[in-house]
Amino acid sequence: MRAYVSVCRMRFLNGLQYRAAALAGVATQLFFGLIFIMVYIAFYNGSTVQAPISLQDIVAYIWLQQIFLAFIMLWARDNEIFQLITGGSIAYELCRPCGIYPFWFAKLLAQRLSSALLRCFPILLIVFFLPEPYRLSLPESPGAFALFLITLALGLLLVVSVSMLIYISVFWTLSPTGSILMVSVAGEFFAGMIMPIPLMPQWLQTITYVLPFRWAVDLPFRVYSGHIPADEALWGILIQLGWLAFLVGTGRLLLRRALRQVVVQGG
Repeated sequence: MRAYVSVCRMRFLNGLQYRAAALAGVATQLFFGLIFIMVYIAFYNGSTVQAPISLQDIVAYIWLQQIFLAFIMLWARDNEIFQLITGGSIAYELCRPCGIYPFWFAKLLAQRLSSALLRCFPILLIVFFLPEPYRLSLPESPGAFALFLITLALGLLLVVSVSMLIYISVFWTLSPTGSILMVSVAGEFFAGMIMPIPLMPQWLQTITYVLPFRWAVDLPFRVYSGHIPADEALWGILIQLGWLAFLVGTGRLLLRRALRQVVVQGG
């Protein structure tokens, strides 16, 4: 376990070096956050029916997406892992005195943590002082904030588990782009990153509830605003733990099967 903690720490420190990229990301995420909020303000002003979620909650939803984008984006990639698989250098990974699955999991987790740490605080400092209705509201209550942190942390682990399946699929497809596109497009839609889940038709919401993506994104952000009450959030945490156990177990099984079929030539 100490080896994986060390890998996570080293990767985290390495990720903190990319400050210029983080600043560019801050500007981009602020821009897109404001654009999305303007679209929803126009939508709410023109609507003649009662919306299933308030504009204030939608604004919090959008800003939290932008602040923690590094946690939840499925299109993030580690080209080093893809090159190991497609280029045959996976043989070096097999020589390591540790498991490949937890080793890669620690690396991916650290990358997302360092990227989020560099970006989230500058955006938070700005969005808390924007004029209404663009301002990010405070959490509904201290209890809601504590539940938000728990669900956000579990959501991060869920996203990393799904990302691991993308990397493992490349053992068979040999196409990183294809695997990322297939999972990220579907995953982000069903997570509520294109349209918040409460604004979807009821039949589509039902589909999102049986997939893992919604529990990594929609749940923590609606817990923050109080749109999901505490008792429902506790059930959500249990479902997150169940999905996490399933995705990690499936990932380890598939990786073991993939490694059995690996043939290394040359020397």
